Amino acid sequence: MLTITVAQDGSGDFATIGEAVLAVPYDTPAEIVIGPGTYREKLACEKRDITLRGAGMEETRLVWNDAGKLPHPDGRPTHTFRSWTAFFSGERLCVENLTIQNDAGPGARVGQGIAAYVDSARAVFRRVRLLGSQDTLFCAPLPDKEREKDGFLGPRVFAPRRPSVQYYQNCEITGGIDFIFGGADALFEQCVLRSVDETPAHGEARGYVAAPCTPPDGLGFVFWDCDFVSDCPAGTVYLGRPWRPHGKTAVLECRLGAHIAPAGFSPWNNRPDWDKAVFAEAGNTGPGAENRTGPLSRSLTAAETGALLTRARRLCRPV
Repeated sequence: MLTITVAQDGSGDFATIGEAVLAVPYDTPAEIVIGPGTYREKLACEKRDITLRGAGMEETRLVWNDAGKLPHPDGRPTHTFRSWTAFFSGERLCVENLTIQNDAGPGARVGQGIAAYVDSARAVFRRVRLLGSQDTLFCAPLPDKEREKDGFLGPRVFAPRRPSVQYYQNCEITGGIDFIFGGADALFEQCVLRSVDETPAHGEARGYVAAPCTPPDGLGFVFWDCDFVSDCPAGTVYLGRPWRPHGKTAVLECRLGAHIAPAGFSPWNNRPDWDKAVFAEAGNTGPGAENRTGPLSRSLTAAETGALLTRARRLCRPV
């Protein structure tokens, strides 16, 4: 395996992460070891088999500030899928021990701001902090069709939609509206999901954690043994809502703060096809798990929970 080092003090092979990625031949498995520092760069990483390893979430930070409402060089707004700090594609990706941040500002002011756009066929994130406001983490693929003109402008707007399997372990993901979204099959284990307290743009809820657009036969998002935390007022944040009709999310054996709304999950802007979504819970504790109401959340039996976790681990955990 090719190993490349990045250091801002000149002691590595390169001074920026982008330069190191460009130096990797596409078909060569590579590990990029990134030293401490704040790397202010917009990173596109499309190598076949690559690992990015920082010095720690506090020590190594990748930061950029594009956002959906901000102008793009082509004269149009940036829109969601050009707002990323880091874009990942290829066949295999591993990211460990660093922070990826979009610091453009609150979503109500600047719009969507993706920290990580993950389009790799298989992706693993361990001990990674993903920071943003609206749409922090995009777990590709995109839905088949956009609902508004230029809605999918970005690196995969015309590409065939291919499946993506993703695994997040001991990560911290922070955001407000729909801050984990997309069509991937993804397992989140022992992660912290932090909802930021920002004034909503149009009087909607303070936040939605997950916004899946799962294909009908997909697994969707599975959260296991995670902590949902926030300073938002009690009952103002939903666990999720379906970005597309068949969206799927399961929240299993997690600890839910008081900010989680009693309904648990929400329809998408009152669209009538929410009944096709699959939102499930089992074994959750904390004030946000009590007295569940609402039509979307389904309670799983112990057997159903075991079967779903087994499927998620077989599919998403790295071999």
